[in-house]
Amino acid sequence: MEEREPDHQPEEREPDHQPEEREPDYRMSLAAERTYLAYVRTGLALLAAGMGVAAALPDAGAEALRRALGLFLLALGGTVLAAARPRWNAVDRAMRQGDPLPRAPLAAYVGYALVAAAVAGAVVVVVG
Repeated sequence: MEEREPDHQPEEREPDHQPEEREPDYRMSLAAERTYLAYVRTGLALLAAGMGVAAALPDAGAEALRRALGLFLLALGGTVLAAARPRWNAVDRAMRQGDPLPRAPLAAYVGYALVAAAVAGAVVVVVG
């Protein structure tokens, strides 16, 4: 008796479901772009502040604290700049797919970091 291979029919797979994208309202796109540019301006301002605190007024005293504060502001500015484009991409993708906008915890973290920088700056003024 001859052995027959069972009939193998390929399993039907559902096609990869890609959400339908649509062009968002231009006003929302422009608002997202303005927010992206605000991230960039904030990052650049933090970089400038970090350089100013670390390098300006070499005779102001509290050099180690000023350098630490300057490095902190530089790192914070770099973080904001690094997060700007991915954030804009996530918002744009959500708008095109009709999804809720992603949360932005970075804004709160930057606020807390700036409060810490203000306290450190006050210490520099008092100690220096």
